[in-house]
Amino acid sequence: ISYILVSNHATHKQIPPGLKLRSEYVVPEEVKAAGFQICADELGSIVEGHDSKKLIIHGGVAGIAAKLATSPTDGLDTAEDSMQRRQDIYGINKFTESETRSFWVFVWEALQDTTLIILAICAFVSLVVGITMEGWPKGAHDGLGIVASILLVVFVTATSDYRQSLQFKDLDKEKRKIQVQVTRKGFRQRISIYDLLPGDVVNLAIGDQVPADGLFISGFSLLINESSLTGESEPVVVNEENPFLLSGTKVQDGSCKMLVTTVGMRTQWGKLMATLSEGGDDETPLQVKLNGVATIIGQIGLFFAVITFIVLSQGLISKKYHDGLLLSWSGDDALAMLEHFAIAVTIVVVAVPEGLPLAVTLSLAFAMKKMMNDKALVRNLAACETMGSATTICSDKTGTLTTNHMTVVKTCICGNIREVNSPQNASKLCSELPENVVRTLLESIFNNTGGEVVINQDGKHQILGTPTETAILEFAMSIGGNFKAKRAETKIAKVEPFNSTKKRMCVLLELADGGYRAHCKGASEIVLAACDKFIDETGAVTPLDKATAGKLNGIIDGFAHEALRTLCLAYREMEEGFSIEEQLPQQGYTCIAIVGIKDPVRPGVRESVAICRSAGVTVRMVTGDNINTAKAIARECGILTEDGLAIEGPDFREKTLEELLVLVPKIQVMARSSPLDKHTLVKHLRTTFNEVVAVTGDGTNDAPALHEADIGLAMGIAGTEPNALLFRWRKRVPMSSFWTTISLQL
Repeated sequence: ISYILVSNHATHKQIPPGLKLRSEYVVPEEVKAAGFQICADELGSIVEGHDSKKLIIHGGVAGIAAKLATSPTDGLDTAEDSMQRRQDIYGINKFTESETRSFWVFVWEALQDTTLIILAICAFVSLVVGITMEGWPKGAHDGLGIVASILLVVFVTATSDYRQSLQFKDLDKEKRKIQVQVTRKGFRQRISIYDLLPGDVVNLAIGDQVPADGLFISGFSLLINESSLTGESEPVVVNEENPFLLSGTKVQDGSCKMLVTTVGMRTQWGKLMATLSEGGDDETPLQVKLNGVATIIGQIGLFFAVITFIVLSQGLISKKYHDGLLLSWSGDDALAMLEHFAIAVTIVVVAVPEGLPLAVTLSLAFAMKKMMNDKALVRNLAACETMGSATTICSDKTGTLTTNHMTVVKTCICGNIREVNSPQNASKLCSELPENVVRTLLESIFNNTGGEVVINQDGKHQILGTPTETAILEFAMSIGGNFKAKRAETKIAKVEPFNSTKKRMCVLLELADGGYRAHCKGASEIVLAACDKFIDETGAVTPLDKATAGKLNGIIDGFAHEALRTLCLAYREMEEGFSIEEQLPQQGYTCIAIVGIKDPVRPGVRESVAICRSAGVTVRMVTGDNINTAKAIARECGILTEDGLAIEGPDFREKTLEELLVLVPKIQVMARSSPLDKHTLVKHLRTTFNEVVAVTGDGTNDAPALHEADIGLAMGIAGTEPNALLFRWRKRVPMSSFWTTISLQL
């Protein structure tokens, strides 16, 4: 088949007219019969091989979408027969699971224990010597006792591990039930990643895992972390020129729409998983030490057994040597030597503590059972041993200590504070504000957002996005905003997504008259510091003097003291001649509004923090939020005490090593912290003060770069130091209390 292309839809680069690109690809008949023009293997070779030439030949992303019988804007047609045909041709988005190991495999693994092997050898020798010396059954008592002890240990261990493996197989299935946002028949909706099919249009944002192999359709500032596949820590820029997205990678920055091309075992991640065999469980630290002790005891016992045998046998051998009968041995002589050997074996048997493995196994099984009853998910049996060593818990705030269900309850617009915790108050606010202020406010909220307002299949409005974005969009709609209408008034030219370093997100809008306007939203004190103007009560733009700036900062502090999460919204008219290739300015903005968002404390947290403190475990809050908000929540949770210290990340960074030695033990709250600040705090607690640190986080996508960094750093610590634990919240577990719903992972 020959294609003559004038433009390259995949890369937006111009191809000289008349250039012919030839392909030997022939569409299989079964694919044609199903209504498609490209097979799964061809799609896989394009994305996995980053084959731009093949992509060009097939007409770029738009051409691939057409051959998959889908629309890059409206997504798939959800007719049942169409979906079934698609599934039959391209497969489902599931990986082949390894077979469940049988009970006898766990029995065999339990038998590999070094201590048990030594005991088994001792049991065999004891049986042989005992039966030879004293006959059956009297001589077999000691040996059979050891055998019974070995069997008891083996079957208790195997039963515990087998039940645990079944429980965690179910848990892993639940864990993999990730919801993604897709567009089907023009409607945005959430579906399980298992339901994805080639041709689906998926919306990805910061922190999302790429659920299948696919192609970039459109987006802004997209950086993909491919370290899970390639091992390279440097993020990859994905855009029209490099549109390839691989399953199992993560969105580090930006957002995009992606066309799914390959699913399941045909993806690169699926092929990688197929080559990996399931590894056995590692021994727990206590079991490792026990094996070492058993080996040492066995060696010492063997040494003294040999010495004893030599000393006892020396008399008999000397007597026979003096009698000249060294080469002549009678049955009585052989029995005497066997008796000496039996004494030596007895020393070895007595030296090896056969009850110790049983005691350890029973205690681990009992601890795991107790924790499971408390709804604590034991990811690794070693956690049962080591969790009691934790002396410090460094906890995130949003979604961990709080419920992560947010609503806007207060605003400061045009310099006046208003409560908007009811629809009536919101309507009243809209009527009191100047028209141009409402227009600018809605433009800022509806364009500078990572969320979206869509019409679901029931014909009702549905807000998609993080809890923070959802709260702000709900507020905008409550004052009469129309998401689609406001979006249609302007065109988004550039997006700088939120990240943990800047603590703000910006968007550049192309206006109808050809000019540009930038909108900024983020941490209140940071965005306000970038403003040199504000909108006054009349709706006029007024210079922001020191007095007004002080008043607005006081309002931010007031909101924060009420445990409200604050965000500041601002905009800037761009100068004539501004190019979208330039970075958006850091200063010169006009403050539109400050909003206060309520995020209630999770029930049971205060009581659980008190229990931790009474047990000698220090709970510290480490968050990216405003320091006053963090302090208010910390006091409500019982974390911040009168003699405790609350500090901001930038101040923490500037401290010298000597100052940190004094400060770190007193720190109970760290606000406006970056992932590096958190790592530094944990490192000092662990190395300088010999603390065993547990790190908690909710794992949500609200400020996901922060959460991913938290968990990644904690896993790095846990992976290299034996005394470090990783505690991570699992939302699917009934949250009966702060402490007992932690999933323990080493």
